[in-house]
Amino acid sequence: MKYNKNLLINDKRYGILYVEFKSEVLFMKRCSTIFLKMAVILIAVPVITLCIFGAIRLINNPVNPDYANMIYPILTGMVVSVLPFFAALYQALKLLGYIDKNIAFSELSVKALKYIKYCAIIISTVYVVVLPFVYLVAEKDDAPGLIIIGMVPIFASLVIAVFAAVLQRLLKEAIDIKSENDLTV
Repeated sequence: MKYNKNLLINDKRYGILYVEFKSEVLFMKRCSTIFLKMAVILIAVPVITLCIFGAIRLINNPVNPDYANMIYPILTGMVVSVLPFFAALYQALKLLGYIDKNIAFSELSVKALKYIKYCAIIISTVYVVVLPFVYLVAEKDDAPGLIIIGMVPIFASLVIAVFAAVLQRLLKEAIDIKSENDLTV
């Protein structure tokens, strides 16, 4: 008997019957997670490059002494925020790995989303602490737009934290519903 890779699916929601090509679906799932993994890596490369080469340049060419008491705390906050940033990227890669292994609806995924949420909150907190120093630099240079630029990482990481929290809650509810359905005979 010849093995048929295609599946005949009856979608009751829309009242249609269609043929799904299983190999194409698996290929598309695999490609989308590979694309997302590459995007995560491409996000990480400029950040680590800036940390390495920016730190070396700063050591070789120190900041103007008039601004040192304001700039160095800002740079310290930026370097400190890199640690939870890379932890969140690692958790995102783990989450994509769970999707590849078809265990996306598991407690492991909920745990990864929880860590991403906490990392985003930590990043936001670090930048809230750094914001007064940004204000001092903006006041000294008479550049009020600098304060808005300083607020961008705070709000971006808060949006990520809220999004991760919502996904975490939805995933937890989906897992609970799935376990309820598995127990129903």
